[in-house]
Amino acid sequence: MSTDSQHPPGRLLSKPVLAWASWDWGSAAFNAVMTTFVFTVYLTSDAFGGETYASEVLGWGLAVAGLLIALLAPVTGQRSDVGGRRKLWLGVNSLAVAALTALCFFVFPRPELLILGVALIAAANIFFEFAGVNYNAMLAQISTPSSVGRVSGFGWAMGYVGGIVALVIVLVAFVQPVFDWFGSSTEGALNIRLVAVFSALWFLAFALPVMFAVPEVPRQRQADRLSFLASYGLLFRRIKAIYRTSPHTIFFLLASAIFRDGLAAVFTFGGIIAAGTFGFELSEVILFAIVGNVIAAIGAVIGGYFDDRVGPKMVIIVSLIGLLVAGTAVMVLGAADQQMFGLSWSGDTTFWIFGLLLTLFVGPAQASSRAYLARLSPRGEEGEMFGLYATTGRAVSFLAPALFSLFIGIFGEQRFGILGILVVLLAGLLVLLPVKPPAKVTPAVVPAP
Repeated sequence: MSTDSQHPPGRLLSKPVLAWASWDWGSAAFNAVMTTFVFTVYLTSDAFGGETYASEVLGWGLAVAGLLIALLAPVTGQRSDVGGRRKLWLGVNSLAVAALTALCFFVFPRPELLILGVALIAAANIFFEFAGVNYNAMLAQISTPSSVGRVSGFGWAMGYVGGIVALVIVLVAFVQPVFDWFGSSTEGALNIRLVAVFSALWFLAFALPVMFAVPEVPRQRQADRLSFLASYGLLFRRIKAIYRTSPHTIFFLLASAIFRDGLAAVFTFGGIIAAGTFGFELSEVILFAIVGNVIAAIGAVIGGYFDDRVGPKMVIIVSLIGLLVAGTAVMVLGAADQQMFGLSWSGDTTFWIFGLLLTLFVGPAQASSRAYLARLSPRGEEGEMFGLYATTGRAVSFLAPALFSLFIGIFGEQRFGILGILVVLLAGLLVLLPVKPPAKVTPAVVPAP
C-alpha cells in the first residue's frame, strides 16, 4: 500500500472509509437476512420438503456456485485492475445481487419451487463474491499499513451493525409486525417474500455511497489488448511469479481458502441449525441474529485493534480455536437438556451461549484475513489478488457445504452437519500455522500485462 502524500490517512471517520464501509452495512441485508437467518431458513422449512432434504439441496447448490466463482473471480478482478474499472464492476455486480434478491419474491412456499429459490440464492452468491473482489481491493485505497487492520475490522463491524438494523426492521415489519399492513400477511408467505424485496432495496441504497466517495483506479497500459481467455494465461504467469518471489503469499491464500469456507458455513447454516435442530421459531432466529450481530461487531472491532498491534495471524489463530471450542459444544450438547457441575440448562440456552461465542470469533477472523492479504498485495494489483483470494476460497468452497450435507446423510440428524464445518475450520488452522506473518513476507513481484 502506498504511503505517498496523496494516499488517504485511513481515519475511521473519514469520508472514503465511511462510504466504503456503507457497502458492508448494506451487504448485511444479503448476508444476514437472505443467506443466514431468514430466507434460507424459509427455504429449508417443511413447505419445501422438510429441513433435511432442503438443507442438502441448498448445500449442493451453494457448492456449485462456489465452483463457478473459483473459475471466474481472479480474472474478473485482474481485468478490473488493468482496465481501471474496479468501481464500475463493483456497481454492476452489486446491482445484479439486488436484482436476483428481489426475484426471490416469486419463490412461493411450494416444494417444486425449492430449486428456483436455491438457484436464485446461489446465483446471487456468485455476483456477491464478484462484487466483494472489487470491494475488498479498495481497502488498500482507503487505508495505510498502520491502519489497515482497524479499517478492515470497522468495515466488518459496520456490516454486522447494518445487519442488526435490517433484522430489526424485518422482525417488526414482516415477521412479528407491530402494526397491520398488507406486507404482514402470512398467506402464501407474502411477508417472507417481501423480505427479499426489502433486502434488495436496502443493499442497493447503501451500496451507492462508495461509488461517489472512492476514486476509480487508473487504467493500465495495454488494457485493451488482452482477451478474456488470454487473461487466464496472464493469471497463471503471475501466480508462478508470486510463488517464486513470495511463496508465503500463496501459502496464505491456500490456508485462508480453507478456514474462510468454514467461517462462511457458520453463518450460512447457523440459522438453519437454530431452527431445525434447536426448534427456534423464525422470530427467535431473528432475535438471536440481532444479538449475534452485536457480539460479532464487537469482536470485529476488538480484532481490528489487535490486528494492528500483534498482527493478523495471531488474531486468526485465536479466533479459529475459539470457533472450534464453541462449535464442538453446540454439536455435542445438542438440543437436549443438560446437567453439569450442579447446573442445569435447556438446549435453547446451549445454543444461545455457544452460538453467540461462534459469532464473537467469526468477525475477527474474517476482518484479519482481509487485512492480511491487503498487506501482501502489490500496489495496483489488489483486484487480482483479491480475485485469487475469492478463487482459492471458492476452489474449496464445496468442502463445508458438502461435508455439512454428507454428515447429515451419514448420521441422519441435522446437528451433525456441524461436524463437517468443524473439520474444515481445523484443517484451515493447521495449514495456517506454518505460514509467515505479513511483516516477514517478501512483497510479491508480478509481471506486467
